[in-house]
Amino acid sequence: MSVISCVSVTVPATTANLGPGFDCIGAALTLYNQFKFTLLDTSSPSKETGKVIMTVTGAEAERVVTDESNLLYQAFVKFYQHIDQTPPLVQFDIHLGVPLARGLGSSATAIVGGLVGANLLAGEPLSQSQLMELAIALEGHPDNVVPALLGGCRLAATGLEIEPHREWEICEIPWCEEVVPVVAIPDFELSTKEARGVLPTEVSRADAIFNAAHLGLLLRGLETGRSDWLKAALQDRLHQPYRKGLIRGYDAVHSAAVAAGAYGMVISGAGPTLLALTDKAHSQSVAASMTAAWQEEGIQAEVQSLCVDTQGATSSTLGTL
Repeated sequence: MSVISCVSVTVPATTANLGPGFDCIGAALTLYNQFKFTLLDTSSPSKETGKVIMTVTGAEAERVVTDESNLLYQAFVKFYQHIDQTPPLVQFDIHLGVPLARGLGSSATAIVGGLVGANLLAGEPLSQSQLMELAIALEGHPDNVVPALLGGCRLAATGLEIEPHREWEICEIPWCEEVVPVVAIPDFELSTKEARGVLPTEVSRADAIFNAAHLGLLLRGLETGRSDWLKAALQDRLHQPYRKGLIRGYDAVHSAAVAAGAYGMVISGAGPTLLALTDKAHSQSVAASMTAAWQEEGIQAEVQSLCVDTQGATSSTLGTL
């Protein structure tokens, strides 16, 4: 029986929260990180030194750590710890297509990539749902890792306490093809820790009701593409009013996007990337307007009209023994 010796895993970027869906909704986007795992001979010098063998290419490659603190490596090792096996000696090759620390789920791609790659090399002892539960446990919340693994737009909610082995219920959210996500990625970073640090520990009943209503409207708006519903639905009171002050030029970019035909604009994940939703007819003008608005603030931004990725993490076998 042949043994897989080399696999490649491709994982999409994600955008989380989508306004009122704080920490519970996310969508996969057509930007990707690729991870390659190659089994090494047990006589390799690295086995004696314990050194991680890793290469990184693509945008911002020089900023990625290539030692045991790398999140891809940590997820890979955690998988083998979970199945009570010793991790094999592997070379990791990373190609980056998702910007780092910009609110597009780069850490989620590493977690999902590490788990999926390890599962394949181990002979797939875990199901997709088991991988998902492990990914959520490693990330701490589901909004990025779930769509990164499964694709599409996903809503995650905790399961019933009487079913201890089913911790999460995952609901696929239909996304109308006419609704176009436009991402504006600025040339500065915002750490998740800083973005969470400005949030209040408690919110009013009125704000909780406001977000519950607008999340419900968002789900229907995404499914139908109704512009009036989407324009209202993207409002939020749980995180964006507090975080937008950390993003220079937020109000100017928001006004420019809406004036150009966007339904609205939200913070992607913890930011600083900003996400506008619009229709196909206005996507290019929205992108151009967001770019110009940030330029007027002295900020360079990469702005792209994307699609929702429907496949999630994909893999291919590159070699067998």
